[in-house]
Amino acid sequence: LLTGFLLQVGHEPLPPIVGRNVLGRKVLYLPGFFTYARHIVEVDGKRGLFRGLTPRLISSTLSTITRGSVKKAFPLEDMEHVSNKDDMKTSLRKVVKETSHEMMMQCVSRFVSHPLHVISMRCMVQFVGREVKYSGVFSAISRIFKEEGILGFFVGLVPHILGDVIFLWCCNLLAHFINTYAVDDNFSQASVIRSYTKFVMGIAVSMLTYPFLLVGDLMAVNNCGLRAGLPPYAPAFTSWIHCWRYLSAQGQLFRGSSLLFRRAPMSATCFPLD
Repeated sequence: LLTGFLLQVGHEPLPPIVGRNVLGRKVLYLPGFFTYARHIVEVDGKRGLFRGLTPRLISSTLSTITRGSVKKAFPLEDMEHVSNKDDMKTSLRKVVKETSHEMMMQCVSRFVSHPLHVISMRCMVQFVGREVKYSGVFSAISRIFKEEGILGFFVGLVPHILGDVIFLWCCNLLAHFINTYAVDDNFSQASVIRSYTKFVMGIAVSMLTYPFLLVGDLMAVNNCGLRAGLPPYAPAFTSWIHCWRYLSAQGQLFRGSSLLFRRAPMSATCFPLD
């Protein structure tokens, strides 16, 4: 948890190392996930790897309970399975209905669990400045409410919800069209291929929607009094759109998406490669 989020924040306490790409040329690589994790253990001990775990677990629990409650309150009517091309309209209508229902559950669960997600992010990012401002769930709730009001619990919510909605619709519609038009019903392994299509589409679409996740997480800690959310680590963003534009201009919209092979930015190429 902590390692991945610090990569998103852009905290790089370790220098880049010289490596080689697939063509054999020397390039600069930033330390990967495991090297970074060892650094955290050296600084904070093994417990440091689990900063923010308690509010994250509560957030996940709230999300699961909320999804179940919404599903019971608004059950989805069963529709007959349709896969033939002749029934395209009926099949597409089924996908749209299921996706709309899934979107509603996801948006409500995200809204309910987001305050604990914010607390989790702030507990983790304290590693950067060695702060202890957020030391527990209840004290964090009280501090955020006093300093930022009720809106402080929902910073970064909009990009997260947008990312969720775009992910659901793109993933489900792409999987539907591929299963309908690209997979022949006469093929003996058609059912097996269809069962994996949505999974594969989920991986691909998650990469496209990653910037929404990044911006949402950065907004959760921006300008909250912690070192990692203030200059020189980051500007005090006025909105998530401001944050998006800043990262886009820096070419950092996918920062932290790779955990192993992380190329150093051009500014780090002051190290000799020859």
